[in-house]
Formats: sequence, structure tokens, C-alpha cells
Amino acid sequence: QVQLVESGGGLVQAGGSLRLSCAASGRTFSSYAMGWFRQAPGKEREFVAAISYRGAPTYYNESVKDRFIIFRDNAKNTVYLRMNSLKPEDTAVYYCAAAAQTGRLVLSGKAGYDYWGQGTQVTVSS
Repeated sequence: QVQLVESGGGLVQAGGSLRLSCAASGRTFSSYAMGWFRQAPGKEREFVAAISYRGAPTYYNESVKDRFIIFRDNAKNTVYLRMNSLKPEDTAVYYCAAAAQTGRLVLSGKAGYDYWGQGTQVTVSS
């Protein structure tokens, strides 16, 4: 079992930055690939970014590729999402998730993940 707890969300103006954190319980964090997803009101949950268990490679949704960075610290059992140049359309609940498998195809879809956090709200004002 892996339990995931997100933090770092909040209200920010367009153009601003936030760093989300996802702390994982358990001793096997370093064996899981990790991903970030988001869900805006009335929309499907969508893939944002993912990182393999070793820290590379990483994968991004094209809409965030040049603005967001995913990275992890296996010693701290934590994965991060650094979000720069935020836009109002980035407003959503952001979820982190853990996957036992890896690869771009697996990690870019919700079905590839085994554990999910409860989410943290990010609101970007215009």
C-alpha cells in the first residue's frame, strides 16, 4: 500500500508560480513511477506530467511542457510539480498518483496508476 498526500496548492495570479508536493508513505516509493493529473470542474481528469522511478525519463502534457517541471526526491519519498507561468486554464484540482509500471503510454493514462492522493486545489486568477 502507498498513501499519497498532496500539498502546496492555493490561489495565484496569472503568470505566477506554485510548487506542489506529494508525500508518499511506505518504503517502496522509489520503485514507483509517479504522475500528476488535474481535473477542472465539469471536465475529465487529465494527465499533466509523470516521472519514472529513477527520476528520468519524464513525460508532459503538451499544454504544460514548457512551463511545468516534475521531479522527485526518493530520499524524502516526495514528488514535486513546479508550475511556472500559470494561466487561468490551469485552474483545477491536482492529484498525484503512483504507478507500478512505467513507460509513456502507461503513465499518460489514469488506468496506469495504482494509488491516488486526495488532491490539492490550484486556482489561477486572471
